[in-house]
Amino acid sequence: MGSSTSSSQSPDPPTPANPVPADSAEAPTPPAAATLFNTCWSCRLVSGSGLLAAGSYVYLWARRPMKMGLAPGPGPVMQMVIGISIACWGVVILVDPKGKAFRVA
Repeated sequence: MGSSTSSSQSPDPPTPANPVPADSAEAPTPPAAATLFNTCWSCRLVSGSGLLAAGSYVYLWARRPMKMGLAPGPGPVMQMVIGISIACWGVVILVDPKGKAFRVA
């Protein structure tokens, strides 16, 4: 009773001074693969409209008690904020403002 460590555990092996370089599988994705979502209009349309619909559903579900005359509490207000955020995320995916602020040569 008292000590939480056990003497049967072996100590950790020492780490090498020169770590092994990371594998190529852990390397960042190439730019060609990152632009797949930006060039696929149907992918953007489905995901953007789905997020827009989900955000609208969350927002309207939080508004339901207020339509019955109940005072809004912190829970429904936070739910409305989250619903608006999800809907705005869907609009951003549909509009795709990334890369349009600067001219690409």
